[in-house]
Amino acid sequence: MPSTARKPPAPATAPEPTDDDANVDERVYAAVSKALLSGKLRPGTPLRERALAEALGCTRGAVRKVLSRLGSEKRLVLEHNRGAFVPNPSIDDMRGTYRARRIVEAGLVSTLFGRLQREQVAALRKHVQAEQKAFKEGRREDAIRLAGEFHMLLAQMAGSDELISYLQRLISHTELYKALYDSAEAASCAPREHEQIIEALTGKSLSAALAVALEHLDELEQRVIAGAAAEQEVDLATLLNGGAAAAAQGHGHSH
Repeated sequence: MPSTARKPPAPATAPEPTDDDANVDERVYAAVSKALLSGKLRPGTPLRERALAEALGCTRGAVRKVLSRLGSEKRLVLEHNRGAFVPNPSIDDMRGTYRARRIVEAGLVSTLFGRLQREQVAALRKHVQAEQKAFKEGRREDAIRLAGEFHMLLAQMAGSDELISYLQRLISHTELYKALYDSAEAASCAPREHEQIIEALTGKSLSAALAVALEHLDELEQRVIAGAAAEQEVDLATLLNGGAAAAAQGHGHSH
């Protein structure tokens, strides 16, 4: 009697992520993003997987996945065998990013000027109202996120996926710069400036619209650079004063 050939076992496949997995990932992503945009995490702060997993009630694997995602978005710095850190950008890095944003957004304003539909203008105004509400309620991280999303909304109206992708990366950087170095009082002017951009885009002069949009970015850059320079001065003073105190203490013990 011929033997029956036994079928080889089916290859093992990785389990599909469940809705619960996706919900956990998004919850962790939202929590870490909110912490970054709150401005309370200072440049260079390490984000430890174990501590985050314990604080957020999830696995280290979920944390690792989110840190990797934030690293790919340039919201975190990932160092091999060291972990994830809050970025510590140089002033030159920040100037370069704002320069790129000015170039991109000048083209965006030129593309959209005089072409916005009534419903698009209404959507922009509604978004600015959400920004104003976040500032009034003291939700700093939401206000910063919404400010960035205003510019993304303009990019979506231009209808270019490549533009959206590139501008998103730039805004990821500048949102973090604002969180780290801009004051809450100064940042509250963003909704008013965005309202001025809407007015300019629906006005009669392209050159005036460009001037309004670029002045908005110029002022933001100046505030962020000033805040970063002040923080570096404080850090240097602390370092030098600490060193001087230690030296004095050591000198005193030598007698």
